[in-house]
Amino acid sequence: MDKQMLKRWLLPLFIFCLVVMPFATNHGSNVEAAGDYAKLSEQINTILQDDRLSGGIASISVRDAETGKVVLERMGNTRLKTASNMKLFTASAALETLGSDYRFKTEIYTDGNKKNGKLSGNLYLKGKGDFSLLEEDFQTLAKEVKKRGITEVKGNVVADDSWYNDVRLSEDLVWSDEPFYYGAQISALTASPNTDYDAGTVIVETTPTTVGKPARVAFVPHTNYAKIINHTKTVASDGAKKISVTRNHGTNEILVEGTIPEKATASRSWVTLWEPTGYALDLFTQALKKEGIRVKGKNNTYGITPAKASLLYTKSSKPLSELMVPFMKLSNNTIAESLVKEMGQVVYKEGSWEKGLDVIRAYAEKEGVNVKTLRFRDGSGLSHVTNVPTNEISKLLVNVQKEKWFHDYEYSLPVAGNSDRMTGGTLRNRMKGTAAEGTVLAKTGTITGASALSGYVTTKSGEKLVFSLILNNFIADDVKSIEDQIAVALASYQ
Repeated sequence: MDKQMLKRWLLPLFIFCLVVMPFATNHGSNVEAAGDYAKLSEQINTILQDDRLSGGIASISVRDAETGKVVLERMGNTRLKTASNMKLFTASAALETLGSDYRFKTEIYTDGNKKNGKLSGNLYLKGKGDFSLLEEDFQTLAKEVKKRGITEVKGNVVADDSWYNDVRLSEDLVWSDEPFYYGAQISALTASPNTDYDAGTVIVETTPTTVGKPARVAFVPHTNYAKIINHTKTVASDGAKKISVTRNHGTNEILVEGTIPEKATASRSWVTLWEPTGYALDLFTQALKKEGIRVKGKNNTYGITPAKASLLYTKSSKPLSELMVPFMKLSNNTIAESLVKEMGQVVYKEGSWEKGLDVIRAYAEKEGVNVKTLRFRDGSGLSHVTNVPTNEISKLLVNVQKEKWFHDYEYSLPVAGNSDRMTGGTLRNRMKGTAAEGTVLAKTGTITGASALSGYVTTKSGEKLVFSLILNNFIADDVKSIEDQIAVALASYQ
């Protein structure tokens, strides 16, 4: 080849590298489309040129909801951090394994005999994974003890959390997440402060008093299991409201610091408790006292209910179909991890993450998911090691449509732009006034450097699509608007 001909070849190649390589480095490959979706793919490609994704990874998989055929794809077989999109696997496996009507149990036993209202033995409070136990539920349990003619317990009140193993935190939980409500410890015997069911947490309520004095700090519900260290100050009305709540690691010492204006509304913060079994036990013993039941022995004992103990009462939770709503709408990590352990206990008689994740993996394979290309490390997606390709998420979403419990599954997904908290969930403030409002039902996901949105969308032409979108390795503060633009583009398709 002579020099002139070589120049003719090298010049176009050089121009190609200048134009294409920066795009490939910063934004990855293009969206590939099937058939009539070329225009839509161009639109999504343009959206993904957003500088906030520079140096990151964007993967999308879109399928026809009826046939399961992939109609749009970009890096669909690349494993990525799912964030809370992992809950799509956990929720479907739980509905299949446990069933929509499944209820969690809390039981009261005794190994003693009653005479003249006095129980000669111990009272056992055995938890079986009910993350929805509220303060009033412990009062109900105490009332049931009283109904059986017991006014005094000569022995101990014993907490039994042996339904699950004693590993409280999932394998990859970041240490800095542990004090916060989304990183709560998992126990088979636990309590929730409200109907969001953030089990293992307590609400810290800080109320102003008079200027110059410490604020009033209280637990909701009230518990003696934790201790408040109050370093707050009430300031003048034009002062700043800056309240921080932390827990000293390995303890239940709750440090409350900062300022609150004298006319401000109360500040409310959620904080996890160390070893939440003791939290549940404390609420139960308080309830016994309120019912006038005297405990002569210890009321802070832990153990296993004897096989020969007599069952006094069983309390059942709401059915799983109802609990799915706060779980998925609010993206509740504690419910997710509790379900993992419950599935392990029900299927393998071992309430552990290892066995529970085995159940989820086997279920996903049953639904046609290629489990050889993914990694499950928790049930919530809080782990940065849980990795799944978008093609496998979209495949799951297509295949679960045939299941008898699918209505409960679909109903649990957040609805874009619906301001009702238990309908719109984590999408209640997103995509309002767009084609996606009310037509996108999807699970959100957020951890540092990872964001996801996967679910169902009804297009402008009435077609139902399944989609999974995951963004990883970005350093921008927020990329949710990019997800929203893509969801709106899908909803606007005709």
